[in-house]
Amino acid sequence: MRKYSSFPTLFPFLLLSLLFSPSNTDPDLLVDYCVADTSPAGQSLHLNGLPCLDPALARPSHFATSILSKPGNTAANPFGFNVTLTTAAALPGANAQGLSLARVDLAGGGLVPPHSHPRASEVALLLHGDLLVGFVDTSYRFFTQRLRPGDAFVFPRGLVHFLYNLNPVAPAVAVSGLNSQNPGVQMMPLAAFRSDPRIPEEVLEKTFKISGQDIHRIQKNLGG
Repeated sequence: MRKYSSFPTLFPFLLLSLLFSPSNTDPDLLVDYCVADTSPAGQSLHLNGLPCLDPALARPSHFATSILSKPGNTAANPFGFNVTLTTAAALPGANAQGLSLARVDLAGGGLVPPHSHPRASEVALLLHGDLLVGFVDTSYRFFTQRLRPGDAFVFPRGLVHFLYNLNPVAPAVAVSGLNSQNPGVQMMPLAAFRSDPRIPEEVLEKTFKISGQDIHRIQKNLGG
C-alpha cells in the first residue's frame, strides 16, 4: 500500500506556530518582577538577561532612575547625537520586563543615521525641537514625517530608520520606548565601513559603486 507523508498537511500549521510563537518577543515573567542582581556574583552568570535578586531585598529605588534626566554628549561622534539607554544596571527593576527607554539628544543639524533594532519595535516621542524621522520597509517604500514637540512616531521592528534635527542651531530631545530589554542596534554606515575585521574593499566598491580612495575617505570621516 502506498504511504503518503503527512508533512504537506502539517507544514501550514507548523509555519503558523512559528510565526505566532511567543519566542518572537522577550519571554514572559513567571513572577511579579525580577530585580536585576548586579553584584559580581550575578554578573558571572551567562543568562538571557540578568539573574533575579531575592524579592525580599527589592527596594523602591530599584524601580526608579534619573539617568534620562541628564543631556547626553552630542559631540562624542561625527553625527552630533547621543543615546542614553536604560540598562539593568541603571534600572534594575526593568530586568526581564521586556522593555527599555532611551533619551535621544541631537545637536543642531544632528542626525541619528540610518540604523535598525533587530529585537525591538520603537516609538519615539519628541519633547523639544523639530525632527524629520522616517523608515524604509522591506519593499523599499519610504515613510517619513516631520515631528513637533508632543508628536510621536513608530519604527517597526528591524526596519532601517533615522532621526534628523531640522534646526541647524537649536538642539532636539526625544524619548523612545522599545519593547525589548536588549533591542540591539546596527548603524548602517558603521556596519559597512567600520566593521571589525573590515569588509573587503572589493565588496564595498561593487556595492556602492565607489573607488578604494572613496572607501578610505569615508572610513576616515567615520573615525576609522
